[in-house]
Amino acid sequence: MQTARPVPAATVINLRDLGGISLGRDRSVRSGAVLRSGQLSGLDPLLDPAVTALGIRTVVDLRTADERSAAPDRLPPGARLFVADVLGANPGVAPARLRALLADPAAASELLGGGKAEDLFAHTYRQMVLSPGASAAYRAFVETAADERARPVLFHCTAGKDRTGWATAVLLMVMGASRDVVRAEFLAVNPVVRAAFHPYVQTFLDAGGDPEIAAAIIEVRPRYLDVALDAMDERWGGLDGYVRDGLRIPEPALERLRSQLVVATDSEPLVAGVREG
Repeated sequence: MQTARPVPAATVINLRDLGGISLGRDRSVRSGAVLRSGQLSGLDPLLDPAVTALGIRTVVDLRTADERSAAPDRLPPGARLFVADVLGANPGVAPARLRALLADPAAASELLGGGKAEDLFAHTYRQMVLSPGASAAYRAFVETAADERARPVLFHCTAGKDRTGWATAVLLMVMGASRDVVRAEFLAVNPVVRAAFHPYVQTFLDAGGDPEIAAAIIEVRPRYLDVALDAMDERWGGLDGYVRDGLRIPEPALERLRSQLVVATDSEPLVAGVREG
C-alpha cells in the first residue's frame, strides 16, 4: 500500500512527502504540496540542499511553547512559521516529553510500568480529538494546507509521529483516503523513529529500563490511532461530524483542499474531489 515518500535529509528526521498516497478510484495526493517531519531545530540548509529545493513556504509547528523554546525551528529559506500548538492546554502530556520519559528508568518504571505507558499515549490521542485547543490547532493546520498561497506546507511536532500522525490522518481522510490507507501511513514512520531515538532508548535500556516502556513511548501503535478514530466516531458520528462540528472547518476550505490536492493518475487536478466514506 502506497505511503508517503521519504525525502532524504541529514538534519531533519522523518521527512515525508504525502504526494502519491492513494485516495481511491485512481486518485492520489498531489506531490510536493504537503510534507510531514520531526522538529526542524537541527536543519542545516548547507547539508540538506534537498530540503531547500522543496520550496517550503509555510512551516506549521504543532509543538508546545516549552518545546519550541528548547529547540526552536530553523526554517528553510523563504519559509514562514505558523504555530498550531496541539497540546497547549496540557503541555506535560507524553508526546511532548519523549526524551524526558526515557531519562530516568526507575521513575519511568514506577510511573509507566505495567502497560501504563501505552495507556498514557492512548489517552493523549483521545484528547487530541476531543480537546477544544487541539481542535483549534488542527483546524488551523487544515486551513493552512488548503491555502494555495501557503503551499508547499511542512508540518511537524517533535518526532513527527503523534501530533503529526493525527494531523496526517485528518488531512488524508478529508481528501478521501480510506482508513486502511490512513493506518498504513500512520504506522509507516516507526522504522525511522526507532532509528532516530535509538541512542536514547539504548541508554535507557543500559540503565535497566523496561523495553516495553521504551517501545510504547517511541513507537506509534495501532491502538493509538484506533483510540483517536473511536473518539471521533463516538463524539461526532464520524469524519463529517468531526470536521463540521469538532474542527469547524469552513466548507470553502475543504473544497479548495480537495480540488487542488487531489489529483488523478495523470497528475491533473480534479475539478471536484468526492470523498469516500
